[in-house]
Amino acid sequence: MDSQSVKAADTVGSDSRGYDAGKKINGRKRFIVTDTLGLQMVVCVMSASWQDRDGAKTSLLSTYLFTPIRHVFADQGFAGRLVDWAEQMLDTTVEIVRKPADQHGFVVHPKRWVVVRSLAWLTAHRRLARDYERDPAVSEASIRWAAINTMIRRLDRGRPATRQRRRTFSTPG
Repeated sequence: MDSQSVKAADTVGSDSRGYDAGKKINGRKRFIVTDTLGLQMVVCVMSASWQDRDGAKTSLLSTYLFTPIRHVFADQGFAGRLVDWAEQMLDTTVEIVRKPADQHGFVVHPKRWVVVRSLAWLTAHRRLARDYERDPAVSEASIRWAAINTMIRRLDRGRPATRQRRRTFSTPG
């Protein structure tokens, strides 16, 4: 599970946008839960002013209701009372993946890179680089379409590559 703050366009109403002081972004926050392959299971879009551990409750509840996932890896932003709440209310284990104390620079963390990679795949879709939708539900649907597109491309790679037929156009005269 992870979250991503994205800037909101002028079309996004003030009722569904907020300011993420940690990342200095005025917009919305996307919470996603993926499986171990990086395939998206749950997406929730909220105002960017939501704290990770508060917004994650909606994502964890959706995960509990709609998927068989009962063990979730998360970063340090989700630590605290959320871990106890998930265990007591949802019978779901939230394992916080912490960075080593002696870490300097970028290091790939076990289990966490899967969801971070999935967020990068979403951002690769031009329409999702910024949030343009007035309704957060439409934004969630756009994210689901992008995830479906990614899944189809990954499935399509399993068959042999074919070259497009060369087309020639004759010029008059």
